[in-house]
Amino acid sequence: MASLEELRATRLEKLNLLKSKGLNPYPAGTARDHSVIDVISDFDALTASGKELTLAGRVLSLRPQGAITFFNVYDGTGKFQGLLKKGEKVSDADFDLFETTVDIGDFVEITGTLFVTKRGEKTLQVSGWKMLTKSLRPLPEKWHGLQDEDEKFRRRYLDILFNEEVRDMFVKRSKFWSSMRDFLVKKGFMEVETPVLENTAGGADAKPFVTHHNALDMDVFLRISPELWLKRLMVAGFPKVFEIGRIFRNEGMDPEHAQDYSQMEFYWAYTDFNHGMEVVKEMYRYIAQETFGTQKFTIKGFEVDLEKEWEVYDYTKTILEKTGVDISKATFEEIVEKLKTLKVEFDTKGFNLTRAIDTLWKYCRKQMGGPGFLINVPVFMEPLAKRSEKNPELVERFQVILAGSEMGKGFSELNDPIDQAGRFADQTKLREAGDEEAQMYDYDFVEALEYGMPPTCGFGVSERLFSFLMNKPVRECQLFPLMKPKK
Repeated sequence: MASLEELRATRLEKLNLLKSKGLNPYPAGTARDHSVIDVISDFDALTASGKELTLAGRVLSLRPQGAITFFNVYDGTGKFQGLLKKGEKVSDADFDLFETTVDIGDFVEITGTLFVTKRGEKTLQVSGWKMLTKSLRPLPEKWHGLQDEDEKFRRRYLDILFNEEVRDMFVKRSKFWSSMRDFLVKKGFMEVETPVLENTAGGADAKPFVTHHNALDMDVFLRISPELWLKRLMVAGFPKVFEIGRIFRNEGMDPEHAQDYSQMEFYWAYTDFNHGMEVVKEMYRYIAQETFGTQKFTIKGFEVDLEKEWEVYDYTKTILEKTGVDISKATFEEIVEKLKTLKVEFDTKGFNLTRAIDTLWKYCRKQMGGPGFLINVPVFMEPLAKRSEKNPELVERFQVILAGSEMGKGFSELNDPIDQAGRFADQTKLREAGDEEAQMYDYDFVEALEYGMPPTCGFGVSERLFSFLMNKPVRECQLFPLMKPKK
């Protein structure tokens, strides 16, 4: 079998042959006047007209049979068969040039008339052809393609080209975001864009990426959430806003987490978390139907039906039921001992009571299929949510629970500037004690709150929801996940 270098050298010879005949192997445009899908849809009418038409696409198969050659082209909308007959509609010279220079993987333009072969194949009999792009590397073998996961991610374009399931997944991903956008716009939300570079990384518990801004000669952070910017727009008087954009978190990688990913957040003035839960439930059902055409999913061993009545889980009660620990009374040491008994691994760096309780909760969460909402979270677990009027030790926060994971979070937003300043101060103490995920003190945001923000419900969900509905790891559902460069 020829090596890649030998195959590439052969294709370079063909490239030079085309050039020697005064032909441009990489022209800027094409005379294509129909897409494949249009030809397939209107085949009978186009055939009856007898008129020539022009297609263009990548050659995916070549079947030379002496003086005739069958081949298939693919233009992204579909595949179509072409036929060259030596000396019939196409000259001997043009036929020989096609045979000599065209390889699987090349892009060609073909002109001709439509007919149906004896085997019933819809076909274009070619009267003229043109090279549009001469490929220099052979495509992977059709039926085996890229087998190595690392190579699939590095050459995702080939994975998509040969794997219809992967292509369909990314079509669904596009529908996922467009349906979410469509839902929110219909609900009266205005789409906005907020900064990605920040002086202070806020809006979530996460370690940010740091970069340097040369023009201003200062270090800045890639945002970990657009939350604090979007809430400033509540101060500005917009009643309903949302943003879909990239966020960045310099944390570990696992099947559920990536370091840069897309997230949607909405903020809705003059309402609270109770209304938020209702609209989120409606939105998830809408997205599922528009994207997948169903409300029922198998995810990580759980059977999930979004159409059924959603559960409501109490944070403290759920932990008590599943572990026997009452987090309102237990000490840090007692929770750590319980985690060890349950054989739950955790990072001791910056580990504190808040992180210990959160780790214990995550142990419980993995056993819960949902769909449902987690509520009644202690105030020290959430620095940006409004306290409950019924119990000031709890916050009005809700999280979507789906197949053992958290799949979106929202709350009645904290709009008391004094309370917010105090919670930022508490977070600062945690950072000083070594907790790199504790939130930074955002003085500008506190100042904005002092001008007044109306009662507001906010909610955010990331592309992880899509990966869960696909029942695949999050990196597999990204077009081009970040990879280490080859050495």
